[in-house]
Amino acid sequence: MTEKKESQAELPSIMVRNQYIKDLSLEIPYAPEIFEEVNQGPETDIKINVEANHIKENLFNVELQMSIDADIKKKKLFVLELTYAGVVAINVPQEHLEPVLLIEIPRLLFPYVRSVVTNTLVSGGLPPLMLNPIDFVAMYNAREQAPEAKN
Repeated sequence: MTEKKESQAELPSIMVRNQYIKDLSLEIPYAPEIFEEVNQGPETDIKINVEANHIKENLFNVELQMSIDADIKKKKLFVLELTYAGVVAINVPQEHLEPVLLIEIPRLLFPYVRSVVTNTLVSGGLPPLMLNPIDFVAMYNAREQAPEAKN
């Protein structure tokens, strides 16, 4: 009987309750003419941000925001903006909460973000773009050091 109570008390450290596309936009301002110029990989500028918000108790909403700007021969090929989010239940000690929210959860969401980006571009008549893995630890460390740099 003691074992049953202990196993019920032991909740998973991380449980993804839901994943969803909060916002998705693809603009191809020079279509259809620009398609004739797509014979090489575009120059891309990719911006990524992670935000986490407390919903209630141990429930959080984590958003992975991505903006991709692509040019061919200094002409705008496309602009893609995506906010992909996950509602997660987290059961970790308080000192580990922020790194879990800003590193581990984005790592879990990223493969889905990559898939949405590729599928959206292909559906828009563009070649697929394979996003490289993102170092969320480095992003977290840069975020932690930013307030120190301002002081």
